[in-house]
Amino acid sequence: MELLEGILTTRAMRRFTDEPVTDEEIWTCLRAAVQAPSGGNIQPYQFVVVTDPARKERLGEVYLRAWRRYAAAVRGPALARMRSDEERRAWERNVAASDHLAEHLAEAPALILVLMPDIEMLAEDAEGVMDVGPTAASVYPAVQNFVLAARAQGLGTVLTTVFRIHEDEVRAVCEVPDRYRVVALLPLGHPQGRFGLAPRPRPAEALTSWDSFGERRQP
Repeated sequence: MELLEGILTTRAMRRFTDEPVTDEEIWTCLRAAVQAPSGGNIQPYQFVVVTDPARKERLGEVYLRAWRRYAAAVRGPALARMRSDEERRAWERNVAASDHLAEHLAEAPALILVLMPDIEMLAEDAEGVMDVGPTAASVYPAVQNFVLAARAQGLGTVLTTVFRIHEDEVRAVCEVPDRYRVVALLPLGHPQGRFGLAPRPRPAEALTSWDSFGERRQP
């Protein structure tokens, strides 16, 4: 598979078959993840691979509670912003897929927790403190590499963060030390859906300026 094809056809997968995922497939994703660039090459992350059914079940319970709370809070405001029936239908399809994931999370062959140490990317000199960006900027490129490596092997996943509503409970399930934050959870499995170009509401030219903000250019 060509790299660009893999990037363009990677999409959020929230429904999985019961086909198992091998350890080697998981290691391939992890090896790709750690090849991502990070500030100062410090690799500020750890991964926890969860395949134990009991732990997956507990994570699934926490995730479902978090999702239901979040979905109830955002539904009204989200629908109020939508201007067309097509937009509403697309949103409802996304919510239905997210509902399915929340209700069946524990059935995914593997759940990957991404941990980030509770540190700040700061430097200081005589002029004061220099904020060079959030630590997460050196974490999420690794997550995307993981996602793309899954795609290359015909596996599906989706980056989720809604569990952070109950992050302490997630941390407790897998005995994660307090010095780490859990910044992503990725279910991994063989997808029920098909890979392909995902519809996006705005094209690149609507989100890109040249030289100064608001100066648009057509491709």
